[in-house]
Amino acid sequence: MSYHQTTITLPTYARGIHVITPIIEEAIAPLIPSSAKAGLVHLFLQHTSASLAINENADPDVRLDTEDWLNKIAPADQPEYRHTLEGSDDLPAHLKSMMIGISLTIPLIDGVLGLGMWQGVYLCEHRDVTGYSGQRKLVITVNT
Repeated sequence: MSYHQTTITLPTYARGIHVITPIIEEAIAPLIPSSAKAGLVHLFLQHTSASLAINENADPDVRLDTEDWLNKIAPADQPEYRHTLEGSDDLPAHLKSMMIGISLTIPLIDGVLGLGMWQGVYLCEHRDVTGYSGQRKLVITVNT
């Protein structure tokens, strides 16, 4: 068994849910030995106000509906929130990150991500693009 690891900086995304599967595929390609048939890819987002998920990669309405739902569950501008030093969207971003999570493990099948036909990896950006959000760092570990 061997481990390979890299940390990439994702582009700055607006608040919302974004498919980042092609970025991950490009980053893992040099980490996978040509003889690898099976393994695991672990993704770890080094942030507390964004998250990672796997879901529908074809219809963008899924991402829009999910963002709308998350904003109903954890809305900004709530007077009862104490953690507002970085803006009224900060605590809701932390709550969303805790609900969805910041890490994923995906099987490596025949040297590629073992996602289903309609699956894609999402970066869920929960903050408005300000001085408090922006480029996110993603640690990628490949185990073959």
